[in-house]
Amino acid sequence: MELNLETVTTPPRPAATVVLLRDAPAGLEVFLMKRHGLSDVLGGAYVFPGGKIDAADAELDMAAHLDQPLDVLHAGLNEPGIDLRTAGAVYVAALREAFEESGVLFAQGQALPGLADRAAALLREGHSFNAVLARMAVRLQTLNVVPWSRWITPVTPSVTNKRFDTRFFVAAVPGGQVASHDNFETTESIWLSPRHALQQYWDRQIELAPPQIMSLAHLSRHAGVDSVLAEARGRRPPVIQPEPFDHEGNWVICYPGDARHSVREQALPGPTRLSYRNRRFEPDAGFEALFG
Repeated sequence: MELNLETVTTPPRPAATVVLLRDAPAGLEVFLMKRHGLSDVLGGAYVFPGGKIDAADAELDMAAHLDQPLDVLHAGLNEPGIDLRTAGAVYVAALREAFEESGVLFAQGQALPGLADRAAALLREGHSFNAVLARMAVRLQTLNVVPWSRWITPVTPSVTNKRFDTRFFVAAVPGGQVASHDNFETTESIWLSPRHALQQYWDRQIELAPPQIMSLAHLSRHAGVDSVLAEARGRRPPVIQPEPFDHEGNWVICYPGDARHSVREQALPGPTRLSYRNRRFEPDAGFEALFG
């Protein structure tokens, strides 16, 4: 992954991503997928399932296909600047992308045998996500897909020449479903503990972008899925607008709470800045600073 410091003046594209979680014998694990090397967004990097919010996401019959009313979903996002239908579209996009990219379908009645497989088959036949939901009378399950954070790419992105306004959600993989890469946009997938994922990044076995680095560092504080969901439900999702600057020839990204950031209150545990050195982003104090 190469550093890209091209200034982008266009508004950030609305996007949504779902951090899929599970409890393993050794503790919390996170699902990561490797983006295709030819992708123009984070090619070759390991990411959470997610993507852009499409116009069709707002066109879904939300009363028929969402399990919570729009005012509840709107309140959970803590974004007073958007309307109710836009809030619903954020959730629809998150669940659509999770399904399209990982095969995990968050739906009421999800215990019905083969529901996700039948829905995936319809997608492969060329039906839209909205049409699949209507044809199968599926109601999406938002109750256990909880807002976690919101990341807005700065006007000078670091690892891509595109900007995004991405809502991160956290959710446990529903019982009986198996997450896997799609062999199209993503070519590999793996379950790892947050610390192990960061250790593989540090050992140069995988590539991660700064939002994934900081999110994994945050999740490493939790022993299991219930702990993550309890934190998510107990607070408003923080808005993280990284602010980059040059320091002694090194490109630095700082986060809320850093002395150089315009927001003084810290929004995330762990380091308040990452510096680009050794062809990667890392805390100034080294690997353990991610967990301090």
